[in-house]
Amino acid sequence: MNFKRYVFDELVQWKATPNAKPLILRGARQVGKTTLVRSFGKSYTHFIELNLEKNEDANLVERSNSVQELVNFLALKNEISPKEFPETLLFIDEIQESEKAISFLRYFYEDLPKLNVIAAGSLLEHALKKTKNYPVGRINYLYLFPLNFQEYLEAQGKKNLLERFRNIPIDEIAHELLMKEFQTYCIIGGMPEIVANYVANQDLLVLPQTYESIWNTYKDDVIKYADSKSEENVMKHIVNTAASFVDQRIKFQNFGHSNYKSREVSEAFHNLDAAKVIQVIYPCTNVEPPILPDYKKSPRLQFLDTGILNFDLNIQADLLLMKDLSEAYKGAIIPHIINQEVLSLNTTDYKKTNFWVRDKTQSSAEVDLVIAHGKFLIPVEIKSGKTGSLKSLHQFVNQAPHQFAVRMYGGKFNIEETVTPEGKPYLLMNLPYYLGTYLKQYINYFITRYNVE
Repeated sequence: MNFKRYVFDELVQWKATPNAKPLILRGARQVGKTTLVRSFGKSYTHFIELNLEKNEDANLVERSNSVQELVNFLALKNEISPKEFPETLLFIDEIQESEKAISFLRYFYEDLPKLNVIAAGSLLEHALKKTKNYPVGRINYLYLFPLNFQEYLEAQGKKNLLERFRNIPIDEIAHELLMKEFQTYCIIGGMPEIVANYVANQDLLVLPQTYESIWNTYKDDVIKYADSKSEENVMKHIVNTAASFVDQRIKFQNFGHSNYKSREVSEAFHNLDAAKVIQVIYPCTNVEPPILPDYKKSPRLQFLDTGILNFDLNIQADLLLMKDLSEAYKGAIIPHIINQEVLSLNTTDYKKTNFWVRDKTQSSAEVDLVIAHGKFLIPVEIKSGKTGSLKSLHQFVNQAPHQFAVRMYGGKFNIEETVTPEGKPYLLMNLPYYLGTYLKQYINYFITRYNVE
């Protein structure tokens, strides 16, 4: 099943660029890279695919002395003349398997600028680091993630609901339906194979076997990053225990009740982070841009996909029985999926999300998410219910040189004038959980409408 992906429009723009640089599509395994490129390939007269996990294709690259020789062979094999190169797409899948193929990318740009080339791969950081003739400045990148909520609605065929969803501000009439769809999305996540199975069967009970297959594949894959048997053991320990710590900030020393030292765990996490399977998210302490992560402070963990996280925690059956997921797994699931939503929009320039902390003995505080918007750093608190303590948000607001704050919650959209307990007036935009995909657009709407400076 093909899904319309957020990044597809970026591919269209890339194709329209004269003498476009070769493009590397980056992302973890099974997020839909191959399917996306094959779908995009239909817009060309000719589409050639090499998969470097296949011996025949890998040997072809290794035997070729130049990109010209490789392309001449492929053109002859596929009955394509050089005049047709502007309407030809060459797709090199699993490019991480060949250092030579990676180094070839610069020569596609220099020697064959009329031929469009897309490469895709997972675990690319390790391969790129080892490539001696790395094509610096000769390639572009795009990033792909699991389906976000907008893409999920598209996959479900909810066209009218999607149209309402895209209205800013959101139409109140669609709120209950969107909350219901978002609850299901929170449970199953956005892995394409999972979503395809659910769309086809509308049955959550048929999905566990697919989750098991996906998660075991990741576990087998990530150890390829290990440089030693010792590091392999640390990485195995992390992937088997990390889910239990997603509701809290972590320490590397003795992580997961182990005897592993801080340096061992830190290096293993670095490799898992590079693979985008389990990322380490650091806090900042400043209240003005730019966001400056503080690497001396304890980080949080972000899994590639909330559905996989739920499966690994074995809580999906419990989630099905909950009317409101706000308190799911100690309140960690909703913030996790919203962070996943924000991350999914990083198509051309990958940046992690960040949270804000104030670590003081008598008045510690933590805000779930901060978003930079022009000269403002906007705090985003993710809270259950329509009311509740906003103590940490108020501490940020009191320090910030502006009046804007956001709460994401289970209620309807509204903007209210309010005051911190210390007496500072501020504006609070309340957003339903399902608007994570549009969080930055709503912040722009908020500030544009109410900023009087």
